[in-house]
Amino acid sequence: MAAAVRTWLITGVSSGLGRELALAALLRGDTVIGTLRREAQCREFERLAPGSAHACLLDVSDRAAVTGVIEQAFRITGRIDVLVNNAGYGLFGALEEISDAEARQLMETNFFGLMAVIKAALPGLRSQGGGQIVNISSIAGVIGIAGCAVYCASKYAVEGLSESLAKEVAPFNLRVMIVEPGGFRTNFSGASKSIATQLLPAYEDTPAAKVRARVSGNHGHQPGDPAKAAQAIIAAIDAPAPPLRLLLGDDALRSARGKIETLSQEYRDWEALTTSTKVTDPGARP
Repeated sequence: MAAAVRTWLITGVSSGLGRELALAALLRGDTVIGTLRREAQCREFERLAPGSAHACLLDVSDRAAVTGVIEQAFRITGRIDVLVNNAGYGLFGALEEISDAEARQLMETNFFGLMAVIKAALPGLRSQGGGQIVNISSIAGVIGIAGCAVYCASKYAVEGLSESLAKEVAPFNLRVMIVEPGGFRTNFSGASKSIATQLLPAYEDTPAAKVRARVSGNHGHQPGDPAKAAQAIIAAIDAPAPPLRLLLGDDALRSARGKIETLSQEYRDWEALTTSTKVTDPGARP
């Protein structure tokens, strides 16, 4: 049985996972509206599949522009079957090294931009009676990693929003999926990454600096293939019951399992103290 033809809106299709997902969808015969940040990128994207690939200029941190692009997307295709929030970037540095401005800009893109896109699209998604929202998180939204605390915070925020959103929009036949990739050969650790401008000597020999160096040195050698990741996301969307969370990569799976085991053990170790806080006299008032 042939897969259903869909319309997609994918933020951040200039490269990496967003690009591969757009290419895979177009190859299926789907229609894709992709957002990019430069005019030349828009023209190049539309040449991939004239009539099926539609480009929109967008910086997701620009709230007014987000609303306009979502309205334009619904005018172009009439509906959005799959909304993919992929736009974002990495920020590396110990928490003490990252300025407030750097932290706020990251959150504006990785979290508040994603939230703005969803909020702008929800009226149309609800009125059409169904659809899929895919939020690209990271294994950094599952485990804390030294040297990228603010990036982890942005992805943890995406995870919490997504899990709650899934419950809120289920009555409207809307599904939410959180994608948690490990290391993939994209520009995340290359041109797309940002490093704190004020690196401190105190952190030179700490895990934060070592992680930063490892991420930069590993660029182009990550274990994950973004084209295969795109196919995995499509397979999950096609499934009769798509998962709420989709881990991508052996490294992500190992890290997530390690986190679950650590949490379970810690909860068991401290269970007595945890449960010692209950009220023993129901009639007592604080």
